[in-house]
Amino acid sequence: MPKLWNETIEAHRSAVRDTTLDAAAALVAERGLTRVTMSAVAARTGIGRATLYKYFPDVESILATWHERQVAAHLARLTAAPAARGDAAGRLAAVLGAYAMIYYEHPVHELAAALHRGDRVTGAEQHVTDLVAALIAEAAASGHLRDDVPPPELARFCLSATTAARTLPSKAAVHRLVQVTLTALSRT
Repeated sequence: MPKLWNETIEAHRSAVRDTTLDAAAALVAERGLTRVTMSAVAARTGIGRATLYKYFPDVESILATWHERQVAAHLARLTAAPAARGDAAGRLAAVLGAYAMIYYEHPVHELAAALHRGDRVTGAEQHVTDLVAALIAEAAASGHLRDDVPPPELARFCLSATTAARTLPSKAAVHRLVQVTLTALSRT
């Protein structure tokens, strides 16, 4: 097949997949996790059930794929965040700010809460912890942050603290939370 044909088919498949994931997540938000069916997803997307089954065997696989897409997008956002800043302390502030904003922008969603546990997210959580710990270690080595607590412990502290952003009323409050967290890392 010509390259253009393959690219067109792949773009179509990707669009169907993304539309299906978005439709399923919207249905969960409207109806609840246990009341989403393949028929409802097919109707929401405007594709036939037989076509839907070519992409996903069941609702659970749709929801798991939706969650994987969300986690991948969040990891990409966090990995890109430090590129905008110069020194390690600035890059750490950018990552913690992005992490807190993810929690602020995506408060506990029934679907994410059900899927965001166990082996599915262990690797992603470790990746984020390692990223933050490396930035803390670098900033501590340059004299910007405390060095009396191991960086992995401080990373877990920072990530736990910034998850409180999900309950805050404004972006300004999220920025204050990040600043308070960073202040706790200051040399004493």
